[in-house]
Amino acid sequence: MDYKDLNVLDPELKVITELEGDGKFTIGLPANYADDEETRFLLTPEACGLITSAGLKIKMEADAGIDISFSDDAYAEYGVEITDRDTVLKADLVLSFCPLKKEDVMKMRKGTALLCMMGNELFKAATIEALLERNITCGVLDNMYSSYNDEPVFANVINEIDGRAAILYAQEHLSYLGGGKGVLLAGVAGINPCEVLIIGEGMDVCYAAKAAIAAGATVTLVNNDISALQTARQFCGEALTTIAIHPRVLYNKCKTADVLILGETTRPFTFPNKLNRIMKDSAFVLNFKDNHPSAAVPRTVAMGLSNVLVNFLDEMVIKNGLEGMIMTSEGVQCGIITYHGTLVDKLIASYLSKPSVDIKIMLTAKN
Repeated sequence: MDYKDLNVLDPELKVITELEGDGKFTIGLPANYADDEETRFLLTPEACGLITSAGLKIKMEADAGIDISFSDDAYAEYGVEITDRDTVLKADLVLSFCPLKKEDVMKMRKGTALLCMMGNELFKAATIEALLERNITCGVLDNMYSSYNDEPVFANVINEIDGRAAILYAQEHLSYLGGGKGVLLAGVAGINPCEVLIIGEGMDVCYAAKAAIAAGATVTLVNNDISALQTARQFCGEALTTIAIHPRVLYNKCKTADVLILGETTRPFTFPNKLNRIMKDSAFVLNFKDNHPSAAVPRTVAMGLSNVLVNFLDEMVIKNGLEGMIMTSEGVQCGIITYHGTLVDKLIASYLSKPSVDIKIMLTAKN
């Protein structure tokens, strides 16, 4: 019987795969795509050692750790099997920072799982159709929440590194070696510090502000939500100046800013093009919508995410697999995109004009 003809609300009737080879649950680590600028990776060798010691088996594509400056030998020392990409994609659970492309999804075994970070690939109809056809349960880590404090723990790691790295970018740009005028963010005796203007809210913005303050700069945070500004002030301390978005104030701040960082505001706001013309020629501008500074420090990203993933996979073992995690954790459910051949993410479904089913309804039917 074709599994596609079965009741969509009864996952137990769908095709279920058995574990490969010696019966150990296998995790696959494919390398980043060669034609992509992505450098970030999910696991360090030490983290892999903790995972394999818990009874799981890890297969990694050769040279996958190069972007974070780890050799295949470093991973092999911790029990990782180094192999080719096709073998990695046959694992019970594939872990990839970027979503897999359609061609790779089609190489996965039916009924297996993919965990990755949210990316544009998941908004392509061909990719989603491939996930559904192969009956893949796909989850995005940055949409998942911790069961302990309701925090998006994976997203928080990336946002903190993005925010801190943004200030490193800014200092490099302002320095002589970075092509700038050779100035320091911090002030010294008799010299004013640089002015950093940040527009937006969220953890990336707050950590950028905190890092800039720590570097000695004068920092102003602008947003169109007073409560968000109050929260940011509590997070960063009294050294942070907070201002509501107002045309005249924003104009004056842009005119003197040495660094401008743009993030997501609470309510929609588009930075006026005319303000670009009045900014200093030497000013550094970074938009979090278009840039991920954490890509410049991928080893730090891997170390940060590894700490979370080790705990995640430990809990997965206790709960008898990813299925058990999904069944018992609402925080994990928040990150599931496709579940047993069904699209369950409303945002992607709406973008692609495809039908979706609430995963909670599917889980209720299963129970």
